[in-house]
Amino acid sequence: MQAQLTEAQELGKRGEDLAVRYMVEKHGLVLLCRNWSCRAGELDLVLTDGTQLVIVEVKTRTDADFGMPVEAIDDAKARRVRAAGNLFLSTFRIPGWVQTRYDVVSILWPAEGRPRIEHLEDVF
Repeated sequence: MQAQLTEAQELGKRGEDLAVRYMVEKHGLVLLCRNWSCRAGELDLVLTDGTQLVIVEVKTRTDADFGMPVEAIDDAKARRVRAAGNLFLSTFRIPGWVQTRYDVVSILWPAEGRPRIEHLEDVF
């Protein structure tokens, strides 16, 4: 039996679903995995364009009352994502010459409206 998701978790899942569609359909990337966890943390999305690895942190909010979604990523969060990315590379024995890019997909998704996506490439 699967546990119920909180409202915030449900919003996060919808945001990740949208981010996957956006990265695959708009940018032609291939999804390798989603929500990969390790001792350093979690990687929301890991994709590739066939030449580089693209690790994406997805942030979704319903409004900007506390800032835009991307503003939730501070230096500590960026370090955790990079550390998890390095563990992903070593776990799957991806050679060091493979270029890795860290992107952010920021989604503002009001309860009564269409989501707005902001894609920032090579953020950290």
